Amino acid sequence: MPPRRPMGPPPKLPKGRMKVVLGRLLALVTKKHAFAIVIVFICLLARAVLSAYGVSLLKELVDDGIKPMIGVSNPDLGPLYSVVIRMSITYAIVVFLAWLHSRLMINVSQDALMSVRNSMMRKMQTLPLKYFDTNKNGDIMSRYTNDTDTLRQMISQGIPNLFSSIVTIVAVFYGMIRMSWQLTIFVVLCLVIIVFVGKFLAGKSSTFYVAQQKSIGKTNGFIEEMLNGQKVVKVFNHEEKAVEEFNRLNEDLCNNAKRASIFANIMMPVMAQMSNFLYFFVAIAGAALIITGKLPLTLGTLVAFLQYTKNFTNPITQVSQEVASVVMALAGADRIFTLIDEKPEIDDGTVTIARVHENADGTLTECAERTDHWAWKKVTDGETELIPLKGFVKFNDVTFGYNEEKTVLKDINLYAKPGQKIAFVGHTGAGKTTITNLINRFYDVNEGEIVYDGINVKDIKKDDLRRSLGIVLQDTHLFTGTIRENIRYGRLDASDEDVVKAAKLANADYFIRHLKDGYDTVITGDGGMLSQGQRQLLSIARAAIADPPVLILDEATSSIDTRTEKIVQDGMDKLMEGRTVFVIAHRLSTVRNAKAIMYLENGVITERGTHEELIAQHGNYYRLYTGAFELE
Repeated sequence: MPPRRPMGPPPKLPKGRMKVVLGRLLALVTKKHAFAIVIVFICLLARAVLSAYGVSLLKELVDDGIKPMIGVSNPDLGPLYSVVIRMSITYAIVVFLAWLHSRLMINVSQDALMSVRNSMMRKMQTLPLKYFDTNKNGDIMSRYTNDTDTLRQMISQGIPNLFSSIVTIVAVFYGMIRMSWQLTIFVVLCLVIIVFVGKFLAGKSSTFYVAQQKSIGKTNGFIEEMLNGQKVVKVFNHEEKAVEEFNRLNEDLCNNAKRASIFANIMMPVMAQMSNFLYFFVAIAGAALIITGKLPLTLGTLVAFLQYTKNFTNPITQVSQEVASVVMALAGADRIFTLIDEKPEIDDGTVTIARVHENADGTLTECAERTDHWAWKKVTDGETELIPLKGFVKFNDVTFGYNEEKTVLKDINLYAKPGQKIAFVGHTGAGKTTITNLINRFYDVNEGEIVYDGINVKDIKKDDLRRSLGIVLQDTHLFTGTIRENIRYGRLDASDEDVVKAAKLANADYFIRHLKDGYDTVITGDGGMLSQGQRQLLSIARAAIADPPVLILDEATSSIDTRTEKIVQDGMDKLMEGRTVFVIAHRLSTVRNAKAIMYLENGVITERGTHEELIAQHGNYYRLYTGAFELE
């Protein structure tokens, strides 16, 4: 198999790339919700302005509504009522706008994420097998989970909060200037000091935060390995060693997290207390100016200005936080778009597969109903030609390597006539499975060609090519669902009777009927409730129900005991009857009746012939069969 790319922390997003990603996100969210986005930003703008206006009403509340009534026996409550009513209406509108903005952004963000996840899944179905061989499953999964979650937070909270904070800063600053430009300058100078201290603490925290994230990655990777390899750990009694290794990683994580938290956790309290000190200093300075009469400030003005000070410092702190979260989300979005932008599997084929009816004169006619005959449908210059699908596969001077550094197959020449059983044996890594991967066009040959019924497989549409092939792999995979649904996965339009017939053919019917719910037994966890042999039998039944003209059996009976193997082999022989079959097997008993056996060594066919012919040659196959050496 090709080497995997090493995992590591995502690269920093260049500014140019950041603009591209942000532009794509804006296009994504505005495609269906442009009007909602406009309403949201109008709400945010109106909220900021009305909130600033509500603060300015504090001046009237104190100077016109409260102060004139102090010590008065029959106070006029009209001005107080007027201010209270206006403030109530103002903040009621603010609350409504906040609710409307949040409600709209829920729809926008969730629809955007649904679109992103759908796009990723659609693209995954078009990617070549090489992509999954060279990218770790966990890395791909993180794009569906971690990256989409940070993207959701950015769309629903990050960008709206960032815009709201900026507008609030502008609106509040305008209100502060109107009330007292002298105190405003004092506030700005103090904020410069606060921002400088915050930047210093954030810089210290980020250094240790990077180390913490690396430790998290190592710890999570070790946990994943332990979950997947728990059986191996127990077999070799390495539980204590696993615990020791985890303790070491966990201790590193703990130490790095402590160092990161020392600055990260202290930053917010320090910033908050510095803001409180600013509030205190403004109150002292304003009171002094009022008492000394150096500035024409009223008590109401000072009260309103103090509230403005609070409303001014909080958004500034929030802006720095939201910018960091937006940048992180954009990095995640870039990973998502990188997956979506991956080049799909190239398919230049034009030849398709079709159900046909064989006429009395031997000609073929395409038909919609299900028949037992298949044909290749080739259209040339408007003329349609139906070529019988017989299963004649031929390799002509095929050379292939997963990468340029290493050639896996060298000048492979072989053929399988319709109905023949061709077997491949050899050491692990000799290239046996690679041959079947090339027939499926999971990979394309570097040199030479593969011909299927006289047609180059590159000229056949991949979906149609693979529809003509049935595959049983050594590593089975069962989906969450009933046993019936898992067998039917081979042909979705199969009836319940077809499912039972396929299960009987694979000798799976007996054990299925002895399960509590029979064919309706629900499988979870990749069929963990079943034995490996039972899972393999279901995989064989799934291939049988597809009723393909060509079969590929990659160690199909490797997990079945000897007694069951004979019974299954009888059913497999019936399934293989009249079909071209490629078999990869370590158990030589399963390939003795093959029409031709190919012995591969280092990507080269060194021996070929029937079982009897190869035994007579006294070569590697003979030594393998007689036990002179065993396959690795």
